[in-house]
Amino acid sequence: MTPSIQDSTRPAPRWLAYLLLATSMSLVGSYVALSKPLVLALPVFLLAWLRFGIGVLAMPHWLVKPASEPPMSRHTKGLLFLESFLGNFLFTICMLFGVSLTTAVSAGIIMATLPTVVALLSWLVLRERIGLRVWAAIALAVVGIGLFSIAKPELSAPAGHTALWGKLLVFAAVLCEAAYAVIGKKLTGTLSPKRITALINLWGFALMTPFGVYAAWGFDFPGVPAPMWLLLVFYALAASVWTVWLWMTGLKTIAAARAGVFTVMLPISAALVGVLFLGERLSGVQWFAFALCLAGVLLATLPGRVTADALR
Repeated sequence: MTPSIQDSTRPAPRWLAYLLLATSMSLVGSYVALSKPLVLALPVFLLAWLRFGIGVLAMPHWLVKPASEPPMSRHTKGLLFLESFLGNFLFTICMLFGVSLTTAVSAGIIMATLPTVVALLSWLVLRERIGLRVWAAIALAVVGIGLFSIAKPELSAPAGHTALWGKLLVFAAVLCEAAYAVIGKKLTGTLSPKRITALINLWGFALMTPFGVYAAWGFDFPGVPAPMWLLLVFYALAASVWTVWLWMTGLKTIAAARAGVFTVMLPISAALVGVLFLGERLSGVQWFAFALCLAGVLLATLPGRVTADALR
């Protein structure tokens, strides 16, 4: 149930780092799509709590400090807490409640800003230099996700203050996810991807426990069908273990701004799961939007000059 690639202090080759980042975001999109039945079967806070709990049980050995790892400073401990609080806890709350208060189209368009926000935050916090090619890749990603969202049929349209609050919450989720990418880049300089994965999951479990216990009180657990529990295990391992480890391992090699382009794989994989397993259909405009997203990824990963551009 754990990744088989050797977790070491040496960064992965660039091509492998790209593959890990793409796989991470693709897996996120897949479990988001397949977890729709879970949200109907379990309360949101209970679902999140069980997710982190299963993650704790799956990787206790990753919590053990390697002999070669120096003691964590107070700064590193603070970054770990922020990584979990923003990227796990707050992102989940803002996204779930934000989507419930606004339309799927509005949420999709706002989420399309994620690659740009990641790039700007990496420039402000990490002082990363962002080349023109990466900006072009980000532009293709933003246009692609936005076009895909506009092409989706509108089912309901909340209005007034409700819709405004929903949009603000979704944008807050974007900021949380961007912070997750940037803080993760800083953490990979001192901790291994396995340790980061296990520690932020443990923090997520602690933060969600009060809400999870409250949601579990009086809940009819026997009434949940057996297939839902199997789906929960997949969701928990994918969300708490596999995707985080893949992302952190890729970040050891790739700059945060360039890695942010790979967030376009999330809506692509979610839509493909809907087509392949949930009977959904995509329009010609949506397929074109995906082509733009993939063109952005290709542009960001094409080999360039072996200079400082390699870090952009």
